[in-house]
Amino acid sequence: MNRPSQELRYFFTALGYFTRVPVPRWVGFEAHYLNAAARYFPLIGALVGGLGAVVYLAALQVFPSGVAVLLSMAATLLVTGAFHEDGLADCADAFGGAYNREDVLRIMHDSRIGAFGAIALIVVLALKWQTLATMLPLRTAWMIVAAHAASRTFAISYLCTLDYVRAVGKAKPVAQKMSAGAFGLAALFGLPWLFWPDWRLGCVMVVALGVLRFAMGRYFVKRIGGYTGDCLGFAQQIFELAIYLIGLGWISS
Repeated sequence: MNRPSQELRYFFTALGYFTRVPVPRWVGFEAHYLNAAARYFPLIGALVGGLGAVVYLAALQVFPSGVAVLLSMAATLLVTGAFHEDGLADCADAFGGAYNREDVLRIMHDSRIGAFGAIALIVVLALKWQTLATMLPLRTAWMIVAAHAASRTFAISYLCTLDYVRAVGKAKPVAQKMSAGAFGLAALFGLPWLFWPDWRLGCVMVVALGVLRFAMGRYFVKRIGGYTGDCLGFAQQIFELAIYLIGLGWISS
């Protein structure tokens, strides 16, 4: 298989794994596809964010900003199957309700949502809604795309530096060490969105997200020695929310 065909297969593998969008049957499935497909995670995020932005701008022609943002969020949740929000809830329950590594991993593996998970989901989703509803329409649309793409870039950066801590797991095929070249391609797909229309804001976001990435990584290592698939979902949600909050703070200052 030639290289362009391989990359197209990896892209569709990422699309099928990280969203509920149907992919062509010829793509097939091999476990090693998933690790190679991780480089396209931020591009999938840009597409998901693009869908959210289109729904938001279309809904804005009929509904107030708050309703348009909620419809946009609903669209992105539907297309991803709340994949990352599930990780957020699982991590909140595990880190909030356990004291040792074994209990953290056990609770994280439990599909049921507890008090910590429910509270985390409510707070994060409410903050996203209120933050986006406060900004001007074009900036909101841009922010949705930028946040979905860049948050996934920072989330998969943990594949370069941390160890996957489960012997088996649904994220195990993805969680092989990512090469610098593969991450560079992922960053190319995910980070440039932050620098339009204000490159200074983009620089502030990259620095702030870098600090947040370091802090979360240290916490993951301290609590469980590395990361799980749920940790990546948790990180993506926190990075996405941070982008919205930084953007709002920048334009409000």
